[in-house]
Amino acid sequence: MTTGRLYDIQGFSVQDGPGIRTTAFLKGCPLRCPWCHSPESQAFYKQLSWMSMRCLGLDACRNRCMNACPKGAIEEGPLKTDVQTGEQLRTVHVKRDLCDNCGACADKCYAEALTLCGKDYTSEELVNRLLQDKNFFDTSGGGVTISGGEPLCQIDFVVEVMQGLKAAGIHIALDTTGYVPWEDLERTVPYTDLYLYDLKHMDSAKHKATVGVPNERIHENARKLAAAGKKLQVRIPVIPMFNWDEENIRATAEFCAQLGDAVEVVQLLPYHNMGVMKYLRISDGKPMEATPPSDEKMAELKSIVASCGLNVTIH
Repeated sequence: MTTGRLYDIQGFSVQDGPGIRTTAFLKGCPLRCPWCHSPESQAFYKQLSWMSMRCLGLDACRNRCMNACPKGAIEEGPLKTDVQTGEQLRTVHVKRDLCDNCGACADKCYAEALTLCGKDYTSEELVNRLLQDKNFFDTSGGGVTISGGEPLCQIDFVVEVMQGLKAAGIHIALDTTGYVPWEDLERTVPYTDLYLYDLKHMDSAKHKATVGVPNERIHENARKLAAAGKKLQVRIPVIPMFNWDEENIRATAEFCAQLGDAVEVVQLLPYHNMGVMKYLRISDGKPMEATPPSDEKMAELKSIVASCGLNVTIH
């Protein structure tokens, strides 16, 4: 029995495959997409998350987390205003260059302003947790979606979880970047009913310059899944100034059309900035911020994809 690391389990998920689903989000990803809406998914190790709005700002409470840190990585931070009393409260600041994500401060934080992102499960524990929602799956035609990060970075764990779910008759969707060895992806073929498959840019050089890896393996794996008779929902994140030009969207649609009946739908996912605050919780760096594409722009791109004979939605 193997152990895997997750950063979230989301029940009543209706955007990660058919019906009502529970999505298990695994940590670790080989890509570094600057627009990632879940930046805590990228690193495999556990990460200290700091949410200022939860901080009580009380001296005694603040001293608990500051004194708990063996590295001295928690210091006094900026003031914030209590929305009810108007009182000025002193929060804390995490010195990321000293923090080793041990979680000692999180153990002392009453308000869970400091939390450790990442929880380990055995495959049996996760299967049992996911099966708690089986009634929702049975009544809605739903199931479980394994997502990330890139879940196949933990391939042995994922396969064991899939085996347990399939033995219970659960519909399984796998949300993948496709940037994994085919030998790993092939191991999921007997258990996966639907692949949620990301395509970010058709030009490999631009793909690598932006997200850190080329795209040839991603495209080849998509072709192999189609040849194996598997069903795909292709997801295209629409990112301003990166891949939203007509030339790239048309090239992506033409690639999908070449996969034939394997592609059930192409989903256009407009960029949103909900990942910005998540990024700031785990880093002092500056996240990507852009203006989301307009409805008119999305409708234009949808028309381009549809012109290639594909079923397309704006997700």
